Amino acid sequence: MLKRSSGPLVVQADGTVLLDESHPAAEEAREALGRFAELVKRPGTLHHYRIGPLPVWNAASQGMTAEQMLEPLRRHARYPVPAALAEQIRQWVERCGGLELRSGREGALLLVGEQALLEELPEPFFQSHAARRTEQGWELPADRRGELKRELLRLGLPVKDRAGYRAGESLDIRLRGELAGGRPFELRDYQAEAVDRFCREDGAGGSGVVVLPCGAGKTVVGAAALARLGQATLVLTSGSTSVRQWKRELLEKTTLRESDIGEYTGDLKQIRPVTVASYQIVAHGKGASGARADGGHFDLFGSRDWGLIIYDEVHLLPAPVFRLTAELQATRRLGLTATLVREDGRAEDVFSLIGPKLYELPWRTLERQGWIAGVRCRELRVPLCDSIAERYERADRKTKLRLASSNPAKLEAVNRVLGAHPDRPALIIGQYLDQLHALGQALEAPVLCGSTPAPEREELFRRFNAGELRRLVVSRVANFAVDLPDASLAVQVSGTFGSRQEEAQRIGRLLRPKADGMPSLFYTVVSAGTKETEFALKRQLFMVEQGYAYETIGPETAERGWSG
Repeated sequence: MLKRSSGPLVVQADGTVLLDESHPAAEEAREALGRFAELVKRPGTLHHYRIGPLPVWNAASQGMTAEQMLEPLRRHARYPVPAALAEQIRQWVERCGGLELRSGREGALLLVGEQALLEELPEPFFQSHAARRTEQGWELPADRRGELKRELLRLGLPVKDRAGYRAGESLDIRLRGELAGGRPFELRDYQAEAVDRFCREDGAGGSGVVVLPCGAGKTVVGAAALARLGQATLVLTSGSTSVRQWKRELLEKTTLRESDIGEYTGDLKQIRPVTVASYQIVAHGKGASGARADGGHFDLFGSRDWGLIIYDEVHLLPAPVFRLTAELQATRRLGLTATLVREDGRAEDVFSLIGPKLYELPWRTLERQGWIAGVRCRELRVPLCDSIAERYERADRKTKLRLASSNPAKLEAVNRVLGAHPDRPALIIGQYLDQLHALGQALEAPVLCGSTPAPEREELFRRFNAGELRRLVVSRVANFAVDLPDASLAVQVSGTFGSRQEEAQRIGRLLRPKADGMPSLFYTVVSAGTKETEFALKRQLFMVEQGYAYETIGPETAERGWSG
């Protein structure tokens, strides 16, 4: 008979871990579990986590051992941890880095490592990569570096890349010690640690991902890495607004001059020692010479001798940029993101082509330290409007979601929320433009969407940040790096299916610390009893994994205070 303790975890042999959120030790167990497991669903207070190879490899890449993963499982488990799972975790950790890529003769690559792991590789693997057996190991062409790492990961063998990086064009740059107006500036401890991890000289640095919440200063981490390396740098980010924000941050916090920084967007094609480009133009647009990105010869990547490529919001990296990145493995690569969650299943490509997770701090840790604002979350359920209820019942699955998301009854709910918090600068965020324009008209608030011209967009941001606008209706542009530090209330009326990533990004708009020290408020308005409630539960998984709770309420209680 199994010996039982009173812990909050039930650990199963297949890697499923059940966390009882009502248990007094639940938060401690969740923080430990979140380092090497993923939350997959949360029926009631019993949260279902999955321990799988990729989360374990990311944890191992940050220096965690198998025993450091098993110890909190044993400490918090209600029953003994199954021996089969413990052995599986040990094997995953042992396989992480059991093979290594090194620099070989005349620029070739050398694949070395444990003989037992090398023998697992099928003969066609070596043939397809034109590998040649030598006394030192398997010699392979350098241009196979990206695809080699990708394929090895798919075979369950994450390889350590120690083949080194070439130096790029030298750049004179330093971080400023003082900002405009005489304000002192220095890296926060966690930012400095993240930069140190990336710039390690022992071969473990040079490529990888830094995971920090929105508002925690990921751009500063990128600027500091750039300054530490002192080499020409290409920054890829989510859109033209983000391009301009990166440029402003670099001018404010480094010694770079205006003439050193180029913007590469649909409007401008400037290639300078530091060039900031949008993913869209790289993935789908044409460069100055007309070469297309999807042809693999996009002129932006070969236009200068880049020593560093920074992938901002790396979770948004589109497929054509993955293909280009596979060809750029000799260049240092830094990914920045608030969440490694990808809804397209390409998280493995981030690991193999950008690099493993180098540094991460939980959102709650930074909140406790005062670096980001607290946030309270509510799911506000409203009944489906009578005018669309019959259409909803007859509709197919996709149309059901569209009807539920655009439920006209949401307008009254939004009004109630805004009326309950009249002094808070508010964002109303959604997916469907017709819904957003109707809300904008009813609320007498401007609507900002993808088609809003850049000058008008910048003016709306300026007015909101200056307090001239108290409400702003925004489309999916709010998913990305939009700098609205004073926003302390967000009301989400619709979204992209069950996207955990989108939910985290939208809540991230509220995380800049507020002068009054009060937590920000996030409402997601959902049509009760519809498909939208199912998607809402999935959307919330990442935030729940970070330790945030959603309080479910009805429209009649939208005005009341927060519980707890």
